[in-house]
Amino acid sequence: MAKFELKFIDANYNHISIQCAVSEDNCILFRLSQGESYKQILLDKSTSIKFAKTIRTEINKITESEEVNNGN
Repeated sequence: MAKFELKFIDANYNHISIQCAVSEDNCILFRLSQGESYKQILLDKSTSIKFAKTIRTEINKITESEEVNNGN
């Protein structure tokens, strides 16, 4: 099995990142790190699905805005 960590780095500050993983109790664990300190949040499966849909909706809003600004 491959051993790796996937983290997403803040657009403005390289020392801030977010990671997600499945926790021991089958929740989705989000860890927001700033340097050596961090905060965590656990979302159950249904809340995680809603969160993922919300992120996709917000991405679509950015895409639509970019298309309008580009004249497409």
